[in-house]
Amino acid sequence: MKKIKLSYILILIVAVVFASCVKDLDVEPIDPNVSTPNNVFKDEAAYKQALAKIYASYAVSSQGGSSGADIRGIDENFGNYLRQLWGLQELSTDEAIMAWNDATIKNFHWHTWAPNDVFIAALYSRIFYSIAVANEFIRTSTTALESAEGTFAEDLKKYRAEARFLRAFSYYHAIDMFGNVPFVTEEDAPGAFFPEQISRADLFNYVESELKAIETELGAPRFEYGRADQAAAWMLLAKLYLNAEVYLGNGNAKYTEVITYTKKVIAAGYVIDPNYQQPFAADNNVSTEIIYPICFDGTNTQQYGGMTFVLHASNGGGMPLNGIDGGWGGIRTIKNFVEGKFGLNEGNFNSNKEFKGADKRGMFFFDKESWKWSVSNVGTFTDGIGVTKFKNVKPDGSPAPNAHPTFASTDFPVFRLADAYLMYAEAVKRNGTGGDATTALGYVNQLRTRAYGNTSGNISSGELTLDFILDERARELYWEAHRRTDLIRFGKFTGGTYVWEWKGNTQAGTTTEAYRDLYPIPSNDINANPNLKQNTGY
Repeated sequence: MKKIKLSYILILIVAVVFASCVKDLDVEPIDPNVSTPNNVFKDEAAYKQALAKIYASYAVSSQGGSSGADIRGIDENFGNYLRQLWGLQELSTDEAIMAWNDATIKNFHWHTWAPNDVFIAALYSRIFYSIAVANEFIRTSTTALESAEGTFAEDLKKYRAEARFLRAFSYYHAIDMFGNVPFVTEEDAPGAFFPEQISRADLFNYVESELKAIETELGAPRFEYGRADQAAAWMLLAKLYLNAEVYLGNGNAKYTEVITYTKKVIAAGYVIDPNYQQPFAADNNVSTEIIYPICFDGTNTQQYGGMTFVLHASNGGGMPLNGIDGGWGGIRTIKNFVEGKFGLNEGNFNSNKEFKGADKRGMFFFDKESWKWSVSNVGTFTDGIGVTKFKNVKPDGSPAPNAHPTFASTDFPVFRLADAYLMYAEAVKRNGTGGDATTALGYVNQLRTRAYGNTSGNISSGELTLDFILDERARELYWEAHRRTDLIRFGKFTGGTYVWEWKGNTQAGTTTEAYRDLYPIPSNDINANPNLKQNTGY
């Protein structure tokens, strides 16, 4: 089966997560429609259904698709986890800019967001909702394991490890984007209390320890597409270690650990797909290099967030539809990215309007007759360059199974092998031990050979610098929600070392404040929880 189907998620556990504010109210409701641990986890099959609920929290905002939301007060479409993760990671960088006037959406590219920003609050809420659902699953499955036997006990142990991975995954986003955040685990029973704020360093240590603790309990690499396995945990550990000096402070480098865990991933049996387009097509579940995806299906995950948002919002102005029924004219890229990373200019675009140069990873659209190369008006979609990387069709243009013209069947590749190659190379260049420069160069050139179709784009050992690796990450991984984190690690997100169109809310780009390397804790949570302190600068 290609996807984890939303229709498979039959049981609502929100009421379990956000239980009564009175801790002593330990009674069973008369109404059978009210969810409690006793009726949610009523049989063995229910545990897998509840686990699917946690996975689905990253793809959709409710069990009703676009007809409701798990969190009140947040629009179920723009309040979607992946939609906001993508926006906060990409719209704040040189890789994407937004034309819409929705609330404060333009502030991300301008670096002018504030603690009351609705989009920041949406992602923050989604992060902690997924954590809360995972906590409840972990709590209940731990109790169930005390009496479970045979195959069910083996399955349940694996399910619990997956829930712990997903909790760590969301806490990683909290570390990366918000720093010092509220902290709750399965040890904190649902009820009325103010969560304590954990330091970024202590949360780093917690996520590290969790991922190491579940390493042997997760399924073997590639045991089932769409589910977290040991390789997914190794990738998340490598990500954590790669950014350790950002999260823990200078002098806390963990590049040797990056090499250790990327080597595990590389040895796990994944293979670089010979067709760069395959990991971003509607049947990318068959790609040999995707390690962990957020799954979508045109029939079973119908909502206007996630990949439906990425595909539709990035289309307009005469761009090819590539399996969707129309574009929303919102997100595109800017000349700094296309010129600086791919060496293209508007003269490179022919009458077909799509340019595929020597480096075939550059999948862009530009109509010289009606589009503008420079973004003179942020609100005009056709000021800028269209991106055609993700498609809702197979690489040959044919529809995928369960294809729908409105809702995407394209999975989002959270982790893929190409990223492991580039992390290994960067860690070697940053003097991590356990790797070697020759292997690092070979991994980078393997990606470039795929990109060029031959060895004409390969580089020499002297060309493999840290600056080159940052640019190569942009070429290989653009629009995959890595860019903000990468620029911060290299000291180029804020400040004036690197500016791009409309950074700092000026067309030419300008310096922005260093405190914006972290997003603010939403003002609503600051006001509600006296244990929280706001991030510096906000």
